Formats: sequence, structure tokens, C-alpha cells
Amino acid sequence: MFAKPKSPSFLSRPATPRAGGFDLRARADKVVEFFKKPYVGPVTAGAAFVLVIFAFLNLAGDPDAASQSVRITLPKTQQSKAPPPRSGAGEAAEGETFTLDSLGLFGDTPSDGFNLDPASQAEAPGHAVITLPGDETAAPAAAGVRGARIPLSQAPVAGLIQTTNTGPLPMISPAGLTPASAYARPFKSDGRPYVALIVGGLGLNPAATRQAIDELPPEVTLSFVPYTQGLQGWIDLARASGHEVIVEVPMQPTNYPDTDPGPQTLMANAKSDELQNKLAWSLSRATGFFAVSNYQGSAFLKDKAGTQTFMSVLKSRGVAFIDDGQARGLQGAWSRASADRVVDSQINAQSIQAQLTGLETTAKNRGSALGTGFAYPVTLAVALRWTQSLDAKGIQLAPASAVLHQ
Repeated sequence: MFAKPKSPSFLSRPATPRAGGFDLRARADKVVEFFKKPYVGPVTAGAAFVLVIFAFLNLAGDPDAASQSVRITLPKTQQSKAPPPRSGAGEAAEGETFTLDSLGLFGDTPSDGFNLDPASQAEAPGHAVITLPGDETAAPAAAGVRGARIPLSQAPVAGLIQTTNTGPLPMISPAGLTPASAYARPFKSDGRPYVALIVGGLGLNPAATRQAIDELPPEVTLSFVPYTQGLQGWIDLARASGHEVIVEVPMQPTNYPDTDPGPQTLMANAKSDELQNKLAWSLSRATGFFAVSNYQGSAFLKDKAGTQTFMSVLKSRGVAFIDDGQARGLQGAWSRASADRVVDSQINAQSIQAQLTGLETTAKNRGSALGTGFAYPVTLAVALRWTQSLDAKGIQLAPASAVLHQ
């Protein structure tokens, strides 16, 4: 019924090349023939694939944008970086430069959703905000109201240092005063069960170190890495804020050298002179610490001869030894204590809170308890809220020196 319309005449006529122009179909045929040649097609396809990947990587944005994260912004201060070291103390030997990865202190750490946002590392006013179990809107970590901090005595105390080429070594004064007593935070029990907490790994991360010093209650004991640049400045700052201080001694772990605590590590089966020299290096980095603790050490602490040398030196110098639980039962040093729990062996808020609750139970059953942890952001946040809850539970917060025994 309906006649099929004819195509317009300009579509039905064969294309005729114009003078000085080009035949589009002929050119297309030549291109096709070119790509039929051996290797031309595959090479061109590979180049195109590389260009696509390059464009994707440059335009796709942050690959971690969908991951769970917590934004940490610390209060802006003029001393957010490590305080300048005093001459002769707290400085690494010339040519010794260490990173977090080389010491194995922050590497391969599971975050369990508590990731530091790189953008938050820039100095800006604000507070750390981490959502904790049971919180719908977590309060800023600095929001806890505390009384005035009473500074501890300035170090060094006269008569408690021996000047050496390595640096100032702790010693017992002629009057019998020891660093273990002179540099400990004073404590008086009020009759309630008490708990102590050590936060370690400090000094290498300036932001975390400053947060621990400024925001944790002064009863919390702070433990510093001896490789820290400006160690004496950090210790002075911590003591001025009321915290007693520990220095960590690197010790050989069973998986050494996969985990390498650094060049001053006390090695199992080492000669006595070598052990004493390396221990002297750690002890001479700064003054003002009442005790040392182990960093790693699962291999060294099983070496009977090595640990005997280690403990004898500490005893002769009036320095206490507090371990993370690996050296329980080891006798010696001027005074001793072993942690009942490592509170952040699993790095998530629920587990840390459960470990801290376990310390409360131990304290109620035994009278006192000691926990130790690392300065991870989540550990600092959970520990701060926990310390603020102890009074209501009938538990006293104490410095780690309160649980020492000779």
C-alpha cells in the first residue's frame, strides 16, 4: 500500500574523489591492511592498554577512599615536634639514622578500622576523635577534666649520674639514693585496689608522643625508645607533666633478624663485654628514668648468662626492670615487676577494653595490677576513657613504680 521511498540521489551515487582531496574509503582500507601486518596489531593493543592503565591511576583518586578510617587531628602547639636534645644526652651517635620500619615498631600493624588519615598529619587545631565501643558520639580525647599537674623533679639529680665517654650513666649516690626511687612518681595508696599502666614505644612518633604526654593522666607511666632523637627533651617534657619515665632496652627476638630491634640490641649468647657496652649505650641516652623495660627479647630473655649480666648491671646502678610479662620470675635488678597483661596484643578497641577490664579484676583480687601497651591511636583513646572511669569503680590509678618489689 505504501511505496518504499527512494533514497536520496547523493546517497545512491558512488563517491567520487574531489580534485586535491582524498578517498576516505581507500584510506580506511589502507589502515586496515596496515593493522593486518604481523606484530602491528598486538603492539598497538598493548600500547593502548598501558595508556588506559596510566589514565586510570592518575584519575581514579585515592584507592583507600572507601576504607574505614578515623581522622586524627592533634592540638596545634609550638612543640609538636621533638624537643631539641641536650648536648651529650639523647642524641644518636653520628651516622646512626633509624626509621620506624627499620626498628619494626610500627610496621605491619593491623588497624582494624583505626587508620590514621594522612591528611590529618598536618598541624591543625582540633582533637583526636575515635569512636569507641558503646559510643555514638565519642568525646574528644582531650575533653577529660583533670586537676593541675605537679611536675616531677628536674633530672639529673645530683649524685645520680656517672659521666662517661658514652654519656651520663645512672648510679647509686654516695648517700644510697637510687634512680629507681629518686625518679619514680610519688604514690600513696588510699586503701583501694590500684592499677598501673605503661604506654611504650614513645619518642619516634612526635604526634603520638605529645598526645600521650599531654592527654594521659600523669599517673600513667611513659616508656621511650632509646633511638629517639632528642630523647632528653622528651623525658624532661614528660616529667614536667607529672609522668615517671622508663627507657626501653632492645633485646633479640626469636625471629631475628626478620624483626631487628636495631644495632644496640642485646643478643643471646653474646660476650659479657659486648652486652655491657650495648646496655651502657641505652642507659646513657638520657637521665631521669627510674627503670628500663624490654623491647622484644623473646630470645635474649631465655639466655641465662646474658640475663644475669643484664640484671647485675641494673642492680649495681640502682635501676629497676619492668618487663612485659616475658621475664616473669627473673630475679635481679634493683627492683622488679612484670606486667600482668599486654593490653593491645590485639589492636582493636573491644579487645583493649576487655584487657583493661581484666586488670581491674586482677587488682580487686590481688590488690594491684600492671598493664602495658603501645602508643597506637586506639590504645591512647581507650586508655584515656578507661582511666577516667576508675574512680567510679572504686579503683585507684597508680604509677608503675608503685608495683615494684625488691
